[in-house]
Amino acid sequence: MINNDFRILLVDDEPDILEFIGYNLRKEGFKVFTANNGKDAILLAEEIQPHLILLDVMMPEIDGIETCKAIRKHNALSNTLVAFLTARGEDYSQIAGFEAGGDDYITKPIKPKVLISRVKALLKRVDQNITKEISLQSPEIQIDKERFVVVKNTTEISLPKKEFELLTLLHSRPHKVFTRDEIFSLVWGDNIIVGQRTIDVHIRKLRKKIGEEYIKTIKGVGYKFID
Repeated sequence: MINNDFRILLVDDEPDILEFIGYNLRKEGFKVFTANNGKDAILLAEEIQPHLILLDVMMPEIDGIETCKAIRKHNALSNTLVAFLTARGEDYSQIAGFEAGGDDYITKPIKPKVLISRVKALLKRVDQNITKEISLQSPEIQIDKERFVVVKNTTEISLPKKEFELLTLLHSRPHKVFTRDEIFSLVWGDNIIVGQRTIDVHIRKLRKKIGEEYIKTIKGVGYKFID
């Protein structure tokens, strides 16, 4: 059962899109706020702290990719989900969206019932934790889920939400090989459709931040954490 108190920020420079999608979301009982450009979206997000942002890519002044990057820099918005809702379906555009910190990438046009289904699938994850532990530790890498912080030795490392969740999953069971399907299901959710390279992009970024030696690729299967 989805909590209808969820706040959704809808960002698009087309008034018709704002009106149409906003209407369908409000019919489901969601509290919907709108912005028609990235600059206003960032300010409004800081004010209302939405649970989910539906974000267009092609916008004047600040595009959706840069808007998402800016949002991810705000600690108060660290748990806010961001889903790109755009007519751009190219692989490189999707990869850019996920690298910017997006949680999902939805291409337009999309039927209202399908969009609502995707939105509900995303919002189910707001209160979910990948693991039950508040704090996970290994000799060199520590993960504090209460503070949303990763510490390597004594150095704190800031990670976007999806990278944090992916590392938390792998770190929760050192030396266990997580298949790609398991990772998709536990980090992105069974009902979320993402590009095949999404995991690879996130793994590559994690290795740059915490070190190449901690995450091992098991060719044709998946990944495991080495403590």
